[in-house]
Amino acid sequence: MIINGFWKHSHKVRKLITLLFLSTYLVLITGCNQQSKLTLSPKNNSDRITVGTTFQPRTIDPADNYELSGMMIIYNLSDTLYTYELGNTNLKPQLAIKMPTISKNGLVYTIHLRKGVKFHDGTSFDAKAMAFSLERFMANGGKPSFLLTNTIKKIETNGDYELIITLKEPFSAFPALLAFPGICAISPQAYQIGKGKFIPDSFVGTGPYKLRRFQTGLLELDTFDDYWGEKPRNKGINLQIYSNNAANLFNAFRTQSVDIAYQSLTTEQIEYLLKESHEGKGKVIENISTNITFMALNVNAEFTKQKVVRKAIATLIDRELLNERIFKGQSELSYTMIPKSFNVSRPVFKSKYNNINKTKQLLIEAGFSKKNPAIVEIWYSSDSTNMSQAAAILRSLAKRELEGLLKFIPNNISSVAFFKNLSLGSYQSIFSSWYPDYLDADNYIYPFLSCAQGTAEQQCIQGSSQVQGSFYHNEKMNELIIQQRKTLDSRKREEIFVKIQKILAEDVPYIPLWQTKEYVFIQNDINGTIFNLNQTFPFWTITRSKIRGINK
Repeated sequence: MIINGFWKHSHKVRKLITLLFLSTYLVLITGCNQQSKLTLSPKNNSDRITVGTTFQPRTIDPADNYELSGMMIIYNLSDTLYTYELGNTNLKPQLAIKMPTISKNGLVYTIHLRKGVKFHDGTSFDAKAMAFSLERFMANGGKPSFLLTNTIKKIETNGDYELIITLKEPFSAFPALLAFPGICAISPQAYQIGKGKFIPDSFVGTGPYKLRRFQTGLLELDTFDDYWGEKPRNKGINLQIYSNNAANLFNAFRTQSVDIAYQSLTTEQIEYLLKESHEGKGKVIENISTNITFMALNVNAEFTKQKVVRKAIATLIDRELLNERIFKGQSELSYTMIPKSFNVSRPVFKSKYNNINKTKQLLIEAGFSKKNPAIVEIWYSSDSTNMSQAAAILRSLAKRELEGLLKFIPNNISSVAFFKNLSLGSYQSIFSSWYPDYLDADNYIYPFLSCAQGTAEQQCIQGSSQVQGSFYHNEKMNELIIQQRKTLDSRKREEIFVKIQKILAEDVPYIPLWQTKEYVFIQNDINGTIFNLNQTFPFWTITRSKIRGINK
């Protein structure tokens, strides 16, 4: 969770279940699965799909939801002006009929809208309805409202199907921002504009599904017969929620109580189901997500303000060891803050930081010794088992590889206090994760490295890097960030991002650690499941075959 990032809820961390308990409940459920390999069951006669998860949505009001659990539902109930092609980061029009026309100064976006679209309550979609949706997103003051309030100056309509949006400053990734699921069209007849006027358990949009029921432990979506676009290939979705209980979700998938299991299983459970899938007992989609885990280093704090210390930490990081010890290989090594999914990504930390002997010599030359070590506290949320393990591994690595020249002191604190203190400069270093607001490389650079106000002596006084706890300030970096935000030419933007990443690796205010892998487990008779890079998947592509291959 990061204050300015996508889906900033405090994820209930995957609690590891010991192999002893795992083997125990596997034995208990074996008797439930002694069926012939191919059977027809009552479930096979249903064209509704049951998806199992451990995340209970706090709200599905798009103006207030900022969590993955609700975003998955909103994505399938709604349409946005622009969206991503399934499974990649390519933008395409959705409620817009083409990509926007942009003024020469980069401030005015003219968007032509689709005709013949209906909301779930029968209201017609038009420019006024879309303007209402955007205005409400900003004015109601929900958790994600800053995404538009920080960006948009005014919204106007020109006729029934033309929307004109004026920005406060040029922002080349604005169409990608408009693909954020919460920035969707909602019926003006069903919602109100006003501070705090949210409807957490209802939804009236234009998407391929409409909401039938929303209660604790269960959401039901029915197909929307008047949908303008591709019709769902099933008759509806039942979302079965096993709140924060990975064991129940795991058991439900193995006994075929759910067709699809997603978010979140433990490392051991994933390992087991992967083995099962290799034996033909269920299917799996494995994808590298676009969320990253990183270490932020406070450039104003004792010891970490010295670049030689930050570089020593970067050299010490053993990503392969972290991946094996913590995830059993179920993560992707990360050598830059921009995920591999983007073509501008460059592994700038990989070749630059690999000489531990040179690092030791530089620390000695800087005046550090066993009697006078650099001492660095690592802080992380007490919710996170993964980060606790990572801190312990890093402490051991420093002791073994740097021979007392650098020492780490792991500390944890409640997630609420952790993020409250982050921008105050309370921590020398932190472990944390980032979920993107929009699928553009800018969302991994601007929120971390931009500084609105700062000096070489005081570093960042106000701005994104101050909010994230690094307090990093570099005028050249600020210039490059502004340039890429103004540049519409993708090749020129790529060149700028390469320069940005090289400076990042040289100055080391952040150290990338890993990208998580996401797993979707699917019963043998279920087809058409596609996993998106923003950690959603379209329900409408999913189908059921007549014959079920039973897991044994």
